[in-house]
Parts: sequence; structure tokens; C-alpha cells
Amino acid sequence: MPTAAQKFTPCLWFDTEAEDAAKFYCSVLKVSRITNISRYGNEGEDITGKEPGTVMVAAFELNGQPFVALNGGPQFKFSEAISFQIHCKTQDEIDHYWSKLGEGGQEGPCGWLKDKFGLSWQVVPTVLTEMLSRGEPKKAERVTKAFMQMKKFDIAALERAYAGAP
Repeated sequence: MPTAAQKFTPCLWFDTEAEDAAKFYCSVLKVSRITNISRYGNEGEDITGKEPGTVMVAAFELNGQPFVALNGGPQFKFSEAISFQIHCKTQDEIDHYWSKLGEGGQEGPCGWLKDKFGLSWQVVPTVLTEMLSRGEPKKAERVTKAFMQMKKFDIAALERAYAGAP
């Protein structure tokens, strides 16, 4: 008997910013789109506190990955315990995502940042994983020392550290 592929859709809880967040993320990541907007109806206002007609859910895709943004109320906030990684092949990609996602947000260490909605992202060069997994401990240690001092990743600096160059 064939088994259907399991799909997971991250659901991001917002107070009132679901549609704005979906539009923002779709503007930053290529090949992205809003797939549906659902609105609160007349029922449940006494429970949700949301007026009929306001956005309940914004469904969207980022590079083919489905997401749901829910306007559920102010009870829950994002934390660094969950983040999304964006793997970048070039410094231009890192610079693009770092500046766009970080606009109005907060920079963190080791490629992490919080966007203006409080969601955590890590903008990571693909070469970093390669450098750390090649089985060359001394080189990996130099790279680790270098990236632990970075906020936004710098591929050229990581490559210099890997090579043992100043």
C-alpha cells in the first residue's frame, strides 16, 4: 500500500500582522506568493476578539514551502527557540537577505537576526557547512572561531580562516 507524503506547514501566530507579514516575506524571498486570505466571520468575535472581516489567516509559499500566518491575538510571541535558516551560495545573497529581513528588526550573533515581526532567521552560507564537515578539525576550529565573532556572515573571511590566512 503506497504511503502519502507527509507535509508540514509552519503556522506563524501574530496578533494582527498576518497579512502584512505574508506580504513582507513574499517580497523578500524569490519565487513566493500569497495563496489565500481568510477572514473572520460573524461567529466567534466574543472568543477571538477579532471583528468580522478582519484577516484570520494568510496562507503563503516561500520558495515552494507553504506557511500559514494566523491573526490569533496577543497571547503568544516569537522566541529564538524557533528560527528559519536561509542557505546562501553567495555573499550577495547573504547581504540581500540580511538587509531585507533585518530591516526594522534586530541583528544577532552568528548569522541570526529578528525581523520586524520578531521572527528569528539565520542567514547561512552553504560553504560553512562544507567547511565544518570535511573532517579537518584544525580548519574547522579556525572557521568556528571566525564565525563566532560575526553577526552577518562574511564568506571571504570564513574562507581566509579555513585556509589559515590572516
